[in-house]
Amino acid sequence: MNLKRKSCMLGILGVIILLFLDQFTKYLASAYLKDGHSIILIQNVFQLHYLENRGAAFGMMQGMRYLFVAGTFLMLILLMAVYWKSPLEQRYRWARFVLVLLTAGALGNLLDRLHQGYVIDFFYFELINFPIFNVADIYVTCGTILLILLFFFYYKEEDLEALTSFRKKKQQDQGG
Repeated sequence: MNLKRKSCMLGILGVIILLFLDQFTKYLASAYLKDGHSIILIQNVFQLHYLENRGAAFGMMQGMRYLFVAGTFLMLILLMAVYWKSPLEQRYRWARFVLVLLTAGALGNLLDRLHQGYVIDFFYFELINFPIFNVADIYVTCGTILLILLFFFYYKEEDLEALTSFRKKKQQDQGG
C-alpha cells in the first residue's frame, strides 16, 4: 500500500472513531436527558442538559437547515481535498490531524441535521452561561484553534503554499 493511501486510510479511521464517539454521546444524551432531566456534575458550574439546536453554533440562524447542510457538504469536499493534497512529510501530520478533527466535527453535526433535522447539544457551563454544545463542536473548536496556532507559529509561508495550492507539483517546478 502506498504512503498516500495509508495516510488516507488512517485519516478515515480517525474520522470514524471520532464520529462514533460523537454519535454515541448524543445517543446517551437523547436517552438519558431528553425528558428534561439535567445531570449536574459541578453545582452551579457544569451540567449535562439536553437541547435540540436547529441553528448553527451557539443557536444562531435558527431554522436554516438546508443552508447548513449545503455549506457542510462544500466544507467537507474542501477538507478532503486539502487532506489528499497535504504532503506526507512528518511536518504536516499536525495539519492532517486538524483536518480529521474538522471533518469528524462537521460530519457529526451533519448526520444529526440529516437524520433528525436538528443537532443534539448537551454540555452546559452554567457558571458563565456558555451556549450548550456537543462533542462534534469540541472537535471543530479544537481543530480551529490548532489550525490558527499552526498557521501563526509552526508553518512557514511555503508550508502553507504546499497545503493550499492545488496545482500539481510538476507544474510548480516548471514555473507554471
